[in-house]
Amino acid sequence: MLDIKQIREQPEDIARRLATRRGGDETKLAQILKLDEARRRSLAEVEKLKATRNDVSKVIGSLLKQNQTAEAETRKEAMRDIGERIAGLDKDIVATQASLDDLMLQLPNLPHPGVVVGESAADNPVIRTWGEKPAFQFPPQSHIELCDSLGLVDFARATKISASGFLLYTGWGARLERALIQFMLDLHTREHGYTEVSPPFMVKQECMYGVGQFPKFRDQAYAVVAGDDPGHLGPFYLVPTAEAPVANIHREEILKTRQLPIRYCAYTPCFRAEAGAAGVGSRGMIRVHQFDKVELIRIVTPETGYEELEQLVAHAETVLQRLGLHYQVIQLCTADMGFASAMTYDIELWAPGQDQYLEVSSCSNCEDFQARRMNMRVKGDDGKRFFPHILNGSGTALARLFVAIVENGQQADGTILIPEALHPYLQADRIAPEGAGHVTPGRS
Repeated sequence: MLDIKQIREQPEDIARRLATRRGGDETKLAQILKLDEARRRSLAEVEKLKATRNDVSKVIGSLLKQNQTAEAETRKEAMRDIGERIAGLDKDIVATQASLDDLMLQLPNLPHPGVVVGESAADNPVIRTWGEKPAFQFPPQSHIELCDSLGLVDFARATKISASGFLLYTGWGARLERALIQFMLDLHTREHGYTEVSPPFMVKQECMYGVGQFPKFRDQAYAVVAGDDPGHLGPFYLVPTAEAPVANIHREEILKTRQLPIRYCAYTPCFRAEAGAAGVGSRGMIRVHQFDKVELIRIVTPETGYEELEQLVAHAETVLQRLGLHYQVIQLCTADMGFASAMTYDIELWAPGQDQYLEVSSCSNCEDFQARRMNMRVKGDDGKRFFPHILNGSGTALARLFVAIVENGQQADGTILIPEALHPYLQADRIAPEGAGHVTPGRS
């Protein structure tokens, strides 16, 4: 959530920065300022009336002590009018505040000044690349063909069990998925200094508002129906990412400076309805309703927010470097950034079977935007309170990582070479077609 004081004091600057997102949100500022002024005016009037009421109450008490009952009753009658006026204004203030909060929750974060101003994803600059695209002496197959021939994913039965857009990992496909999750958790906790947490997979809507998923992306969330009444919506939502529960761990708390930085990592499945999204429902693993992800969360001081962001991106890159996969890092332009982000880097893996790059990690500094929404504060050494910066990053997401490993590792003989970093987890160096999932142990 943006700072209403900043909007009040710098409306033109806020409007200009919001306009670079190309979402038209700057048009909401006039109504926000109007509601804010009405609320402040009513509050001032209420305070004045309450002060008058307190003064009159003292006078009435004095009159009663002097047995001037008639005069006291006259004053009391006037007080009743003031009381009704106060009650009416209090009601107006509550209604105005609700309208103001609703509009404030609709405003996205302000882009950092260092973010490129752009019109679409086509304007996202490539910051760096790592590794080389693999050279094949044969036409590379897609992950769909490879998963079918090796028995790694059963797309048809997943659709039968759930619907299109869901996956059924089988045999060594299930083992590879599990190995990737374990590898990433071990890397981030043992080498990168994150504390592992295992959060609930359902959260209250307050948590969804806290990270900025609601209200904008409510149509992409899976709400949980409580009990046997299909018309009764329960209080919980399946997590679209571990960011929703993990970033909210310290919501409505006052932390101490010495507790920062806080660095969490967590594995969760992620559930996204992807309402209206192109590609959902088509066969494959590129766009699905449920996928696994290892998420990285940081809660840090504002002074270190962008240094921490660079480190967060480096940790996500390390995952891909250890797996020997070619990738590029891009910075999202103003029009392509997520709702809560002030600056975002995406990491995209090369998938030869798709002949394109696939996003597997998005690393963002949300500055104090999320902390304000969840009322998470820090008490400094000087006793003053401030909102921390909250950062999130995929470290990394599957199933696209799975796709990249399978497609980049394919060999002319139909086998798939497994990255060396995964050998200890799979006790194998390749997946071979014999027996629909037979794995050759040892190293090549």
